[in-house]
Amino acid sequence: MGRLMGVATNRPGLRIARLVLAAGLALNLGACFRPLYGPTASGEAMQDVLAAVQVDDVLMAQDQERLGHYLRSELIFALDGSGQGGPPKRYRLKMQGSEQVQTPIVSSTTARAEAGTIVGTVKFSLESLDGRRIITEGVATATATYDRSIQRFASLRAARDAELRLAKVLSDQIKTRIASVLAVKPNS
Repeated sequence: MGRLMGVATNRPGLRIARLVLAAGLALNLGACFRPLYGPTASGEAMQDVLAAVQVDDVLMAQDQERLGHYLRSELIFALDGSGQGGPPKRYRLKMQGSEQVQTPIVSSTTARAEAGTIVGTVKFSLESLDGRRIITEGVATATATYDRSIQRFASLRAARDAELRLAKVLSDQIKTRIASVLAVKPNS
């Protein structure tokens, strides 16, 4: 019983070797990670680098502008904190988005949707302020669900609250992706 597949399991030397190997791997990998919101590769504070991003209006389809407005407001607050003053702008964030409402649950007795899911997709591009160089680009996608009611205004308010939540999630995704790119750019 002391052997498992021909290897002795109770050897103290083997245990120490495994422990040393695990510690060595942990130390090597520890140098690979950089805190996302710590100083950037250029030495600037991440907060200052993010505050240098100008957030343009979000291009949205007709009747979907409200989500674009919420998203832009969330990003201005997330990147700059206020949108007022701050360091000079060095980057421009351009976005184009869309939203789609899905109704996955329909009551069989009333034939009315009982819930709604808003799916938001935003294509974004972070460029130099003059537009000559693209720093990063990508697509952020998120969903937010809400209950629909027989009362029209309750349903409208629930849908608007879902749009606010959706804008917050999309904003967090975009901010994190931008920060991860700007953190490693030495002279961006």
